[in-house]
Amino acid sequence: MKQDKVCRIFIVDDHPAVRQGVMAIVSHEPDMLICGEASGVPDAMQHIATLMPDVAVIDISLKIGNGIDLVKRVKAEYPSVRMLVWSMFPDTLYAARALRAGALGYLNKSDSTEQLVEAIRMVAQGKIYLTEETSARLLQEKFNNPVREDGALSLDLLSDRELEVFKLIGEGVSTQQIAESIMLSISTVETYRQRIKAKLNINSNTELVRSAVQWLLETSQ
Repeated sequence: MKQDKVCRIFIVDDHPAVRQGVMAIVSHEPDMLICGEASGVPDAMQHIATLMPDVAVIDISLKIGNGIDLVKRVKAEYPSVRMLVWSMFPDTLYAARALRAGALGYLNKSDSTEQLVEAIRMVAQGKIYLTEETSARLLQEKFNNPVREDGALSLDLLSDRELEVFKLIGEGVSTQQIAESIMLSISTVETYRQRIKAKLNINSNTELVRSAVQWLLETSQ
């Protein structure tokens, strides 16, 4: 992106207050402009098709669907739109998934507003953005990832869709509500539940729910 061009940004987040916060941050940057916003996958796809922003800033948890799926769809249908995933979830779990899906950057919401602005600028230029800490952790996991012996769940074994179902289970969402949220049939969601239990060596639905809730509690600390 040329320096004299205003970067048009589209925000996708399920919390209106968060979207307003990003707008406030961007309003202080003369080379950036918010061109639209959405809370879920369907409205995001509709608006992106019309607005064709330079950068989409996308959360993982959305009102309908999830951010990783949205990144994949935007990459496939509108490859000129560059994407930054901005989430509260651990970078060790989602950063690599976001990049594989087609995003150019990943930033945790606990990072500074200055880092968010820097990330948007780099992604707008077509460059990969990860913090130094995230890059170091990803490299360490890739080249020095011993088998877990502490009883921790190996969530990297789960596919993107399975991880989304696991997260929703931890939030107390019913199978029917999960199906509606991610636009799948109830039987398909049940299949994902069985796959998750098999991959994580979980023997019962009760243990599945307990494990998912515990994981969410740990990631929110």
